[in-house]
Amino acid sequence: MQAAASTFPATSVTGALRVVESFLLRGAEQTARRNAWSAVLEDRKRAKDRHEAQHVLDAMGSR
Repeated sequence: MQAAASTFPATSVTGALRVVESFLLRGAEQTARRNAWSAVLEDRKRAKDRHEAQHVLDAMGSR
């Protein structure tokens, strides 16, 4: 079993997930999934930016 594992190149988790995704999903489904994930990442970024802006506003208000 270890011999078989050593014949495959080491990949990142992201790369491995993309390979699995390409087998399971085709065309439009794959694109939709990636678009949805991109939207999630953008939402997280906006939430972080809002939190940081609120922190700055709170700090300015307490002066």
